[in-house]
Amino acid sequence: MSSFTTERQTLSTSLLFCAVVLCFSFVSQGECQKATAPPPTPCSAYKNCDTCVPHAKCLWCLSTNNCTEYPVSWLLPPPSLCPLSQARWGMCWMNFEALIIALAVLGGIILISIIVCCCCCCCCKKRQSGPDRDEERFARKREEIKQRAEERRGERRARHDEIRRKYGLIGDADHPYSKFENE
Repeated sequence: MSSFTTERQTLSTSLLFCAVVLCFSFVSQGECQKATAPPPTPCSAYKNCDTCVPHAKCLWCLSTNNCTEYPVSWLLPPPSLCPLSQARWGMCWMNFEALIIALAVLGGIILISIIVCCCCCCCCKKRQSGPDRDEERFARKREEIKQRAEERRGERRARHDEIRRKYGLIGDADHPYSKFENE
């Protein structure tokens, strides 16, 4: 029982550690800005995909071969700016549409994993309480069986003693022929 609790604590500690590592891996460290930082370069200054996409605020459109500001007011860039299959953001080799699908699948897998872990933890709690009740029931049955066996043993002993007294096989002094046995 204590090993099960220790294993569960170890599992929950490991899950917590993995979640913290996962969160920190997605968060990038920001660079300190100097007080005299030059103004940021506009996205239109970048002339190829490799120089455009490393900047999070910029979006490269393959069909028009230009770098534009990512429309932060929209979750997805509108088709008038650039079709999703032609848009590149973050990496030149993957279009924005594939990136969205990949991130959605990854998010779904993480969500399903969390749900499965929660269900497993709930099931483990239910299993943990189940054997305790069964153990108590079996212990009660065992005690009842022992008690009945002891009663039957006492009854048998009393019957056997009665038969021994009847035929004079017991050496106690309360039966009538005991005085002749000692002579």
